[in-house]
Amino acid sequence: MWIIIRIVIFLLLLAGIEFYFIKKINSALKTIFKKLSVKKLKIFNKIFILVFNLYPFYLILLFSYSVLMSNNRLVFPQGLLIDAFLIFPFWILILIAIQSILFFVLVDLLGLILKILKRNIKEQITKYSSFITLIIIVFFSIYIPIRILYDYNTIEVSNYNYTKKDLPKNLDGFKIVFISDMQVDRYTNENRVGKLISLVNKQDPELVLIGGDFITSTPEYINEAAAFAGQIKSKYGVYSCVGDHDNWAYRWDTKRSLLEVKAALKENNIKMIDNGSITLPVDSSSIRITFVTNTYVQKISQGVLDSVVDKENRYDLKIFLTHQPRQFLIDKAKKFNYNLYLAGHTHGGQIMFLFPFKNLSPTMLETKYMRGVFHFGKLTAIVTRGLGMSIAPVRYNSTPEITVITLSK
Repeated sequence: MWIIIRIVIFLLLLAGIEFYFIKKINSALKTIFKKLSVKKLKIFNKIFILVFNLYPFYLILLFSYSVLMSNNRLVFPQGLLIDAFLIFPFWILILIAIQSILFFVLVDLLGLILKILKRNIKEQITKYSSFITLIIIVFFSIYIPIRILYDYNTIEVSNYNYTKKDLPKNLDGFKIVFISDMQVDRYTNENRVGKLISLVNKQDPELVLIGGDFITSTPEYINEAAAFAGQIKSKYGVYSCVGDHDNWAYRWDTKRSLLEVKAALKENNIKMIDNGSITLPVDSSSIRITFVTNTYVQKISQGVLDSVVDKENRYDLKIFLTHQPRQFLIDKAKKFNYNLYLAGHTHGGQIMFLFPFKNLSPTMLETKYMRGVFHFGKLTAIVTRGLGMSIAPVRYNSTPEITVITLSK
């Protein structure tokens, strides 16, 4: 029942976005191009509506078929033609519409204020508003596809220097590379993942930590993802916590999914630790790493969390590694004097709409820790943007990254 309600809400939101966007375009075109024929405008509207709704309509047909055939697994469309004519046109159009609407609201608000203050020039204000509306649409129609391509083909290296007053001399300059959300699938293919692995190895890390999500879905990519991760070179090993998508190779059998992911990683010398801790000896020093599993599939209980966290302060560095950046986990890490809290999950927002003073993302509804470095007393939390994508097969204003943490005395 809940899935039906969500679908209805999504379709209503989609219809509202579509209606307002078309209305603004039509209004602007009519104001500026007085001789524009109604027939041409109607043709434009029909083409826009067709392209905008084709993919959602296709998904509704697939879902209806799945329900009628009592099939518990919805098989999503795949293939270059589906991508080129259904999936990418839909996502690019919806991003252009939403991004433009955010600025339309500001233009409308400013226009309304000016019309109240300057009633004698209402017509000129309407004309200027229409010009600005068209400029916004044209700009984002060019910018968004270019930005999507940039974010798809680029991986940034984010360097962070972590200083600790009593850091042992042999840990001074110790380099940790932190990555997350590889999410290998048909979009995050061997070219993208290969580039990520190559970039990690170029940093010559002593230790590599991974925030989970090696695959997006289906068991098809488990071995491929594990084989790529196995190419990572690190003096003191490669370790990972459990991610959400690691449970979703088989959507209706999450235990089997996680077991197969763990087994494939183990074969490639990657240790995925599910609620546990390890002590990493580095010459005469020691690094304590705690791996906490808190995912949509497996919410950690307070009892398990208390048993997993390390309450001692005899280590030279304490790292709390988990997939999701959650406040109660950050509070726990702070309470027991961890130095670093590392998480992924958010994809840096993945879809980040430009807006004055503060960019906006749907991820903000889930967490305020979307990307970057946060400080909580002596605890430093780092949320990396990762590589992969989920729901939408695009990133927008959220360039993938690897995070390089250099310890410093």
